[in-house]
Parts: sequence; structure tokens; C-alpha cells
Amino acid sequence: MGLIAIGAAIAVLTGAGAGIGIGIATAKATEAIARQPEAKGDIRSTLLIGSALAEATAIYGFVIALLIILSLGGK
Repeated sequence: MGLIAIGAAIAVLTGAGAGIGIGIATAKATEAIARQPEAKGDIRSTLLIGSALAEATAIYGFVIALLIILSLGGK
């Protein structure tokens, strides 16, 4: 069971990467809006698409962790 937990923990670490990435992207988008307020709509839409893609990787990691635990946990 110990190796299964380690594998699941590694899979869940994708959430940390996604959180850091979204934080950096939000900071840069805020700076860009402050520099060019007229481009606010374009920057916001690009930020939302990028955040959704980053969040999808975190969800994939969570699903993989659940699959590892549920499929190998009983053995």
C-alpha cells in the first residue's frame, strides 16, 4: 500500500504546478492590463483560456491518483 500512496501523491503534485502557473499568469495579466487598459478584454479572454488548460492538467492528475488508489488499492 505504501508504493501506491507514493504514486498517487506524485500524480496529485500536478495540482501544485497548475496553481503556480495560474498564479504567475494572473500576475502577468494584471501587469498587462495596468500597462494597456484598452486591451483588457483580449488579455482577460487569453487568461481564462490559459487558466482552464492549466486547471485541466491538475484535474487529470487528480483522476490518475484516484485510478491508482482504486485500481491498485485492493491488491
